[in-house]
Amino acid sequence: MGFKVEPTGAACGAVVAGLDLREELSADCVAELRAHWVTNKVLVFPEQKLSDDDLERFTLYFGAFGEDPFFGSIDGHDHIAAIERKANEKTPIFAEFLHTDWSFLEIPPAGTVLYSLIIPPHGGNTLFADQVAAYERLPDHLRDKADGLTAIHSAELGYAPDGVYGENDKNAGRSMKIIASERAREKREHPFVRTHRETGEKALYGSMSYIQQFVGMSREESFALLGEYHAHQSDEVLVYSHPWQKEMLVMWDNRSVLHAATGGYDGYDRLLHRTTIADTVF
Repeated sequence: MGFKVEPTGAACGAVVAGLDLREELSADCVAELRAHWVTNKVLVFPEQKLSDDDLERFTLYFGAFGEDPFFGSIDGHDHIAAIERKANEKTPIFAEFLHTDWSFLEIPPAGTVLYSLIIPPHGGNTLFADQVAAYERLPDHLRDKADGLTAIHSAELGYAPDGVYGENDKNAGRSMKIIASERAREKREHPFVRTHRETGEKALYGSMSYIQQFVGMSREESFALLGEYHAHQSDEVLVYSHPWQKEMLVMWDNRSVLHAATGGYDGYDRLLHRTTIADTVF
């Protein structure tokens, strides 16, 4: 089954044409797609008329379903979450800060898959920032320092009952099924520089969204240093701004990019279905 892969021209991302993801993909095809995925970090599949069963089948080509600890699932599909915002919703845009998904887990997910069902006529781009390039572009003193840092990750600020997406957010009328929990206060340590187990490339891993501090530093020192790294991690030359269309599937590698949602579509419904690809080791 032949297909074409065209880079976006930005720091990361490529568009795949010539595949119908409703059809079974051969092992060779999946292996080729995986190679393009880890190389380009983000793959875009436009014009795909997928059912939820199709979305789940496609996800499983790349690994087992990953855990989504603070999302509710859609009816009949335990591994699909609805990323939803109603036209009249007034809550802040969900996930509008650069992050890598669920970095506070012992083994964070390898990837995320998002399929668009309802897309507004404007706004709502997803930003992807290449963290391999971010690492490589660091000044020598910051790169050397990053190599020795261990970061403490937690979902507390977002998903604890008193967090950004906690009880107050729920009461404000958010349409997404977010399940805040005391579990969000758990902490995990991960190296700030991660070596990708499939490519061997080094990338900055994590951001101010989930990193609370660095081991051996105070929160104040950590926050200042994180801010310095963030300026490099989010530099516009590293960012691919992805414009959505209806019936488009996008998958990204959480080990090598950060991502963030954007707004600009007030007054319109927006709905995407999401799955998570588990990793086997950190």
